[in-house]
Amino acid sequence: MRSLILLTFSLQLLKSTYEQFPRQCITREVLGSKECCPVWEGDGSACGARSGRGVCGDVVVSDQPDGLQYPFKGIDDRERWPTVFFNRTCRCLQNFMGHNCGDCSFGYFGTNCAERRESIRKNIFHLSATERQKFISYLNLAKNTMSQDYVMATGTYSEMNNGTMPMFLNVSIYDLFVWMHFYVSRHAMLGGTNNVWRQVDFGHWAPAFLPWHRVYLLRWEHEIRKLTGDASFTIPYWDWRDAQDCEVCTDDLMGSQSRLNPNLISPSSVFSSWKVICSRAPEYSMRGVLCDGREEGPLLRNPGKHDRNLAVGLPTAANVEFALNLAQYDTGDMDITANMSFRNTLEGFGDPQTGLGSAAKLGMHAAVHVFMNGSMSSVQGSANDPIFILHHAFVDSIYEQWLRRHQPDKSHYPTTNAPIGHNSEYYMAPFIPLYRNGDYFLSSKDMGYEYSYLQDPGQQFIDNVASYLEEVRVLWLWLLGAAVLGALCTSVLAIWLAAVRACVLQRTRTPRGPEKQPLIISTDTEGSSDSYRAMMS
Repeated sequence: MRSLILLTFSLQLLKSTYEQFPRQCITREVLGSKECCPVWEGDGSACGARSGRGVCGDVVVSDQPDGLQYPFKGIDDRERWPTVFFNRTCRCLQNFMGHNCGDCSFGYFGTNCAERRESIRKNIFHLSATERQKFISYLNLAKNTMSQDYVMATGTYSEMNNGTMPMFLNVSIYDLFVWMHFYVSRHAMLGGTNNVWRQVDFGHWAPAFLPWHRVYLLRWEHEIRKLTGDASFTIPYWDWRDAQDCEVCTDDLMGSQSRLNPNLISPSSVFSSWKVICSRAPEYSMRGVLCDGREEGPLLRNPGKHDRNLAVGLPTAANVEFALNLAQYDTGDMDITANMSFRNTLEGFGDPQTGLGSAAKLGMHAAVHVFMNGSMSSVQGSANDPIFILHHAFVDSIYEQWLRRHQPDKSHYPTTNAPIGHNSEYYMAPFIPLYRNGDYFLSSKDMGYEYSYLQDPGQQFIDNVASYLEEVRVLWLWLLGAAVLGALCTSVLAIWLAAVRACVLQRTRTPRGPEKQPLIISTDTEGSSDSYRAMMS
């Protein structure tokens, strides 16, 4: 099976991926025109217009006021995303999606994106052995496959001299998502060295935290499917409620600790060879630069040995239930000070026992990051650790539970005065194609996916039986193969013993002269072990 998977992967290495900063849109000419409307190869037209997939149109951004946390204007490239770089992009129609409208919207499949299908995200411990192996292999494939269509920005638009000196870098598919998480959460650079505004984050500390990460996971899942050709792939989740340690930190999953250095991953895990990028936020701030994509050392993790002054430990089921019972999605200034806010409590800045903001210790989502005590503990570089995917999938499932329990109207999501980047009509940085925050304040079922533990009991039973039968099928094939191999070995051994016996008989019947005595003399018994030893000497 492993050989088959590796062979499949090698055949897939020529496939391309789709995400931020299309390669067609980073030339001096395109940046100067501010129009990113790439040609869809299917019909040779921009945005697949000839096939009715989409049109090239103006980007219309919201003018609703932001909160007071960010007192600047026209300083940061993420403001009014993506208009600093592009004011015209593809606007996809019907069920089409993508930078050139060449993909299907979330939940749709098929050549013409007409097939509606619901995918199930499972608990990682409920995956079959084949599914677990496939997940780890897909992660490693993405880490080691260069994106053929997309690049990461290594400089600001100003540093690019307003687009006349493009600053972009090739990057692997996995590291592209690491860079995206860095880019959305990085500090705002005010010019010069050690001159940054730290109180800003376009994907955290405010209402868009959950919608942004929902889109992030959907895009990640989508790209893995495209890379591998496996349309059935779904992201698994780690249910960390009441866990006492890092249950997924085993060599058959996300890697155990190295015996030589507990801060490193065991050499028995494929993740021990991973190198991190975009992990040195203090250094970037001091130098006044963006992450340049260079490798910055091995993946670090030492779970449970974290600073107890920051977080106690992993969240409990009681913490999750308390958060789910909070009726308001966000409150007050809609930042880390928000009281009785579901978003703030789940993100980890609201106390999971009282609901009060600016908690003395981090809880919930943030506590898991701190608990990992390594690469995952830095906001900007946390996506370097693949546990990030499992963790945020479970956070997304809690978000989904809250949406189903309270069934808020879309207007419940703030349209104005949220911290910059977080109003409902704001486009999420740094995604291209474009996604609005408020459009992802709705059930996962509307986007074509479900969590196994949120299914009705009947469907859960059916899926569990199907998973069990898959395990039995794989085990049966293994046992059958072992039986056939055992029978073959037995037959070969029997033939060999018969040949040896015939040879012994022949030699015992042949007259021997003095010079023909065996090296070991024992009895004349045909079946004695000493006779065999004589023949083997």
